[in-house]
Amino acid sequence: MKMNRREALAASAALAGSALLPRVAHAASARTLAPVLNYLEWLGPRPNAAALRDRVVLLDVFTFACENCRNITPNLRALHRRESTSDFAIIGIHTPETPYERDPQHVLANLGRLGITWPVAIDNDSRLWDAYGIEYWPTQLIFDRTGTLRKRIVGDSQDAEVNATIASLLNLSA
Repeated sequence: MKMNRREALAASAALAGSALLPRVAHAASARTLAPVLNYLEWLGPRPNAAALRDRVVLLDVFTFACENCRNITPNLRALHRRESTSDFAIIGIHTPETPYERDPQHVLANLGRLGITWPVAIDNDSRLWDAYGIEYWPTQLIFDRTGTLRKRIVGDSQDAEVNATIASLLNLSA
């Protein structure tokens, strides 16, 4: 089941007895890699424009405690092993749902458990979530070799669509 950030925060606030209202994702969303390339808080090496030039890039927006996010991780690891060449890159964006998930040490420990070895932005302030207009965990944004968003895939159980999109962009762009 997909849960959007507003629903998750509302449920969390209700459990805590709080009347906090979550931020709403912007209606307009970035269609380039610029927001992630300009972001400063990273676990692992910070990606740069030169390193991603002419590569197909998958941005994986997740939080480590999300079951649906964990469901897609095996496919992402397989893609990373199979396609991680000069033609393809994965970048994670960890946008937490709970205070526990905001702690970089907890994120780091869980990345190890999940086998995530690609760079991960720590999006505790939801700037990337908002910039890309994300509403649900997990979301994969797939960019072509020019850095233009070509596909947004929301939820789990869509490994075939993720793989086909990447294969198509790698073949079309070769």
